[in-house]
Amino acid sequence: MSEEVHSSSTPIVGQPNPVTRMADSNANARGDESNVETAAPNQSQEVENPNPYAPKKRQKKSAAWTDFKEVLVGTTKKFQCVHCKVHYLPHGSGVTTTLLRHGKQCLKKPGNIIPHGQQQLTLEATLELGESVSAVQNFKYDQAKLRESMVHCFIVHEMPFMTAEYEMFNAMMRRATPLYQKVSRTSIQADVFTTYDIHRKKIKQLLENVTRMSLTTDLWRSNQTVEYMVVTCHFVDKDWKLQKRVLNFCEVPPPHNGLSIYDALHTCLSDWDIEKKIWTITLDNASYNDVAVRTLKGTLSYQGELPLGGEMFHVRCCAHIINILVQCGLKEIEGTIKSVRESIRHIAPSTSRVTIFRDIAKQLKLPSKKLILDCCTRWNSTYHMISTASEMKAVFPRYAERDSLYKWLPADEDWVNVLDVCEFLELFNDITTLISGSSYSTVNLFLPEMWAIKMLLKETLDSEKPSMRSMASKMLQKFEKYWGQSNLVISIACVLDPRNKFKMLELYFPDLYDKEGADYLAHIATVRDKLHKLFDEYVEEYKAKNVGKSSENEGGVTSSAANITTGKGKRKMGRERFDSIVQNVECVSTMRSELDVYLQDCLHIHKGGAEFNVIEWWKEQSMRYKILSTMACDIMAIPITSVASEAAFSAGGRVVDKHRTSLGTKTVQALLCTQDWLKNHYHLKKTVKTMTKKEDAVEIDLS
Repeated sequence: MSEEVHSSSTPIVGQPNPVTRMADSNANARGDESNVETAAPNQSQEVENPNPYAPKKRQKKSAAWTDFKEVLVGTTKKFQCVHCKVHYLPHGSGVTTTLLRHGKQCLKKPGNIIPHGQQQLTLEATLELGESVSAVQNFKYDQAKLRESMVHCFIVHEMPFMTAEYEMFNAMMRRATPLYQKVSRTSIQADVFTTYDIHRKKIKQLLENVTRMSLTTDLWRSNQTVEYMVVTCHFVDKDWKLQKRVLNFCEVPPPHNGLSIYDALHTCLSDWDIEKKIWTITLDNASYNDVAVRTLKGTLSYQGELPLGGEMFHVRCCAHIINILVQCGLKEIEGTIKSVRESIRHIAPSTSRVTIFRDIAKQLKLPSKKLILDCCTRWNSTYHMISTASEMKAVFPRYAERDSLYKWLPADEDWVNVLDVCEFLELFNDITTLISGSSYSTVNLFLPEMWAIKMLLKETLDSEKPSMRSMASKMLQKFEKYWGQSNLVISIACVLDPRNKFKMLELYFPDLYDKEGADYLAHIATVRDKLHKLFDEYVEEYKAKNVGKSSENEGGVTSSAANITTGKGKRKMGRERFDSIVQNVECVSTMRSELDVYLQDCLHIHKGGAEFNVIEWWKEQSMRYKILSTMACDIMAIPITSVASEAAFSAGGRVVDKHRTSLGTKTVQALLCTQDWLKNHYHLKKTVKTMTKKEDAVEIDLS
């Protein structure tokens, strides 16, 4: 009577990986259902494409393999008799005694005679995915699957490789299952590269179906004194979802000038084979970025035409522009900010001073707060510093009475200035939060915020306080300098928002430009002209893809009505040829009016409390606006900030911390790129530190 034995897989020899590694002597083999097509119920198939996380299998020498072969039944690896098709589970120790016994007794094997051969039915159970298991389940331990899950965990949660060798970590894993076998840190590192290669291929397949994408990039210096460049692509996928993927986190060798950045960018685009798909690139206002973008633009224009001749190619980071505006304004009250900063800097290093300050706050029954020592290059951290300090302003003079070394007490006039500045900067903080969120906003939302900034600056010019007037004047000069360099993308995106169209431009442009000189009318005309030219390019591209194919199918048919014979001599019916011309020429000609129809329609009135999703709206209208909807989504995917780069740098700072400075640059790239890909794969919520956060600031808990 046949039987099936439930056991673990057979230990086999490790396989080489991209990094020099010590193979685990106890590593187990497994088959991976993700790399082998799963058989239909009650069917089996031969095992192919072994899992990359499993060590290499040893050669099979037992005589049992003349009668058996490995197959997958569902997702379970079994041994199938080639004669009677009965299945056996692998034995934990790798012995083949059961298989040899069956081979001698198999009724269907030529030469075997068994008087009482009857096979036993086997009941199989499957383990359902979930946080808990309420019923007895069939369990099969798989070391290779465990290693795959381990390396995913290490990458996503930024765990040191050495964790795999901690005694208590291994004790915990053995408590979970006695079959667990220790994995070394070198094996984890090698598995990181295996995971990177697997998911890189998946991302490359995803990008093959994308026609247009936009990039963001920035530089970051790690505590290894290595300069890294992150490249992130943004696009709308086939399901009309806004997507972001980190493509590269690579080292940029010195000198760090425009040409070296260009070389690194072009290498990235070539490796991913996306040179002809680039729509725009978003960077900050560093001078070397201008050189890099200008050189890259020339190269891409040579390889293929950029939309609008490349007029929209370079997008300046709006969050960085706001940072420049506010930093310029804060210089006008530098003395006031310095007194607050030095006060907090005096209190922060000493536990006893913090205790005294906290006790005074409790006596005054002030709410528990955290004093913040700002990072001088982050205006929003300075805003949070003076904002929280102003709420504790009554504590500082009382603290000065108890600390004779404290000499930076802000005057009453300083606190008045701080309150005015906080009220003034609140709008800038809200706008930065809007455009720099973890899931960044689409570009169509930014024009009203630019108008709000301009109006606030103009109103502050009439302030009674000289310091506020001076601050607004300096910021307004910077605003006028940078606004003209970013408005085309923002304006076109605003028009393609069905709630706005040209009505918003007609309302806001008089304030953004010279109203008396009617300069705003020329800017509106420019936006209208560029919008139509861009749409015409999309129509021509659509025509080339569809009408061109039709012409090939026609086999050389001329436009003469008398000629109704194809180049191959096959005669076409008159109606068939007429329909072909109408569908492939007249329809495209009609589609040229999609933009006019859209602009002539009434504005869309959005009702309900939910936020308006402009990409979802275009998805619903895609049958009506076949070409225009594609163009609109390509524009909405353009990032107006380099938040994606900021998020990657935050993760980079945690991965390459002071305890992991020996990590190689290729390992850093594999860790950070794969982390982004796995978070998308598992649909994990991304906690992104952006310019809206108090990053690099020191917090003093007073609770």
